[in-house]
Amino acid sequence: MLKPQTQALFDEYISAHQHPTNRLTHKVAIPLIVLHIVAMLDWVRLASVPALPGGSLTLAYGVWVLASIWFLRADFKLGLIVSIAAALCIPLGRMLPREAIVGIALFGWLVQLAGHAVWEKKSPSFLTNLVHALVGPLFFVALLTGDYKIAPQAQTAPQTAQ
Repeated sequence: MLKPQTQALFDEYISAHQHPTNRLTHKVAIPLIVLHIVAMLDWVRLASVPALPGGSLTLAYGVWVLASIWFLRADFKLGLIVSIAAALCIPLGRMLPREAIVGIALFGWLVQLAGHAVWEKKSPSFLTNLVHALVGPLFFVALLTGDYKIAPQAQTAPQTAQ
């Protein structure tokens, strides 16, 4: 059972994602966007910490901790899944060449924005509510786990000309 606050965030998020093709583009784009953001944040070295993998504390670790706190507070189970997936983006990003990360970024954002421009015909919801940048990954994990179900849209009968 989702917390009322998380349910409200998901309900608000889905209102900006009604077109099925737009939702499909997000299922492709959101993981790619998370990967590239974490990977690019990992390029920013903050301090030498030999105990950490790679020997450096990077911006990716700091942002991951803060985002994980938000995810876990929104919903522990879903937050844990998203946090683990985001943590795995650090070593994955280190295995990929920087050019590949940039390519992933461009592709992910183009797919994401195409979903909104071509099918949804609305701006991405994070442009009006920055929290939705965090809601997106949590929302799609909730769909995958069945913790959030999209209510079927009411079909209206086509009007006949008289």
